[in-house]
Amino acid sequence: ALYELAPGALHVVAAVGGATALFAATIGLVQTDIKKVLAYSTVSQLGYMFLGMGVAAFAGGIFHLMTHAFFKACLFLGSGSVIHAMHHEQDMRKMGGLRKYMPVTYRTFLVSTIAIAGIPPLAGFFSKDEILWKAWSSPLGNPLLWALGAVGAGLTAFYMARLVFLTFWGECRADEHTKHHLHESPRSMTMPLVVLA
Repeated sequence: ALYELAPGALHVVAAVGGATALFAATIGLVQTDIKKVLAYSTVSQLGYMFLGMGVAAFAGGIFHLMTHAFFKACLFLGSGSVIHAMHHEQDMRKMGGLRKYMPVTYRTFLVSTIAIAGIPPLAGFFSKDEILWKAWSSPLGNPLLWALGAVGAGLTAFYMARLVFLTFWGECRADEHTKHHLHESPRSMTMPLVVLA
């Protein structure tokens, strides 16, 4: 209620949120460490939530916080499963082809990637769509804020697809010792992934 009485403050929140969503997404595009991609993705999604708050899409911002909690938890735990299988290797350039060795981790990671990319009918689509709609239609929104959100959402889909392809597709680029020991994580690690997915 207090923020609605201070539209100037909301404009600042929206501008900082939109800029953060876009800037952090561009950083995520060039990371090679699997956890760093997810970390900058989190910063970008926080910017997205603040964009929602700034255009008075309070329910949409909180909804995105909740959807993000589920798919990002699955992604971070999935990256831990990958790092476990790769003997603590986090460089995606040394991965590849892991879907053959880690089918449960791959499938749950893919579901979460589709969700964070905002593809229907998964939760990320609905929360991002609500924020984008309010950024366009709210009296506090404008086309520039909408464009920041839309480009940020597009970049999210791109860097997450890059992460999935470098990690799970193509030829395995791991050294021979790591290749020999590649395995799916135990059920104690994969069951939380299934629940979150």
